[in-house]
Amino acid sequence: MNIHYISDQKLDIDTVKTILHEDYQLALSDDAKQKIVTCRNYLDAKMAESDEPIYGINTGFGSLYDRAISKNNLSTLQKNLVMSHACGTGDEVPLEIVKLMIFLKIQSLSYGNSGVQLTTVERLIAFYNNAIFPQIFQLGSLGASGDLAPLAHLALPLIGMGKVYYEGELYEAAEINKKFAWEPIVLQSKEGLALLNGTQFMAAYGTYLLIEAKKYVFLADFIGAISLDAYDGRIEPFHPKVHEIRAHKGQIDTAKNVRDILEGSEIINQQKVHVQDPYSFRCIPQVHGATKDALDYVQQVFETEINSATDNPNIFPEDDLIISAGNFHGQPLAIALDVFSIAMAELGSISERRVFRLISGKRDLPSFLVKEPGLNSGFMIPQYTAASIVGQNKQFAVPASTDSIPSSQGQEDHVSMGANAATKAYRVMENIKRIMAIELFNGAQALDFRRPLKSSVVVEDFIASYRASVDFVTNDKLMHDEIEKSIAFLENIAVEDED
Repeated sequence: MNIHYISDQKLDIDTVKTILHEDYQLALSDDAKQKIVTCRNYLDAKMAESDEPIYGINTGFGSLYDRAISKNNLSTLQKNLVMSHACGTGDEVPLEIVKLMIFLKIQSLSYGNSGVQLTTVERLIAFYNNAIFPQIFQLGSLGASGDLAPLAHLALPLIGMGKVYYEGELYEAAEINKKFAWEPIVLQSKEGLALLNGTQFMAAYGTYLLIEAKKYVFLADFIGAISLDAYDGRIEPFHPKVHEIRAHKGQIDTAKNVRDILEGSEIINQQKVHVQDPYSFRCIPQVHGATKDALDYVQQVFETEINSATDNPNIFPEDDLIISAGNFHGQPLAIALDVFSIAMAELGSISERRVFRLISGKRDLPSFLVKEPGLNSGFMIPQYTAASIVGQNKQFAVPASTDSIPSSQGQEDHVSMGANAATKAYRVMENIKRIMAIELFNGAQALDFRRPLKSSVVVEDFIASYRASVDFVTNDKLMHDEIEKSIAFLENIAVEDED
């Protein structure tokens, strides 16, 4: 059994991917345990010796910050916080993202700046290790005081409330507690706030999306190269000299990818009649490369965030400081998620334009990529579908981070809307999978019209694998099924070298 020890060692996206995909169990390092205990002991001592108001610990929350809470009500205050803030609604958060939320919440609490009990963190680890995932909803967070509503639903099962998924079934949390002989956690001062303040909803979405995007950005190059060859395109725009004089990293990397993918292709190396290709082929390095460079920025933001303490107030036992501040504010993530949506939407946009070219009846390809156009509509409507999805992605790419609305009677007067940016970005990513599948569906069909000429060995092997799932289309058939099989093919393939 693989175990990942939660510590202050920096997490990166690749490490998180490994932990998730290889089913690591989680455990706290000795150092993390000590930091959690030290912080909790410090807070308990502080509360015992002083009646000084400390936000969220012995006061109300939000605009109720000026309401003092007696010491004998501090635990009730925290329980009430969790219950009252569990106001999520709408579609449920996918369980793979809930799993990440638990992981990232544990990581954030492990730094010893949050004041939680060790028991609380260990229960979250037990949830993760036993694949017990709270039912969480997508709507409700403003991405400002952290992701309050979704994180409240994450915290509810700790106190024996709410619902959880276990082994594919939805249970009352109390049932799971009974099954595992767990007593509900009695939250101590600050704990509810530590669990609810934080950016783990946004951060989990962003981390998941970066893992997915890394695969599909590489596939965009690969499928784009297939379409280029199928369109009888030119390789000269991918020459390294072109990209050395405009040295954006993503552009250089993309041009090299396409050259490598098509090396040895009989089609790309044959004499060309046309002098120039449309932008959707010729500018693959510039467009795909810009997306890659944007995602590098997004990754930097999220790798900083998943290694951070993001609740409030922050506790610094070694400095005898408890500071109410704003590390829960999601603006860095909101902007990065909007950038993600814009960057990925552009991959879909240029992909659909290549599909449009492939079905246009040019360069010795039949109209709509079918032998008897007219009798057969062929690939006419898959392009419509891709265009529809591209249109939706344009709408999803409108920034959420430029929006704000005041809440909590004006105390929280600027919010990030990062949660909306996250759920939009998720839909963009799902749409990109569909658009790329449609391009592959078209590109493979067009490539078969180039026979007996062959593409490169790597492309021919890829197409042979694809043809085991999706046949060449001779006459009209139910194209929905072929598109769904194409989507599944891309989802199921492993991409060994995504860089």
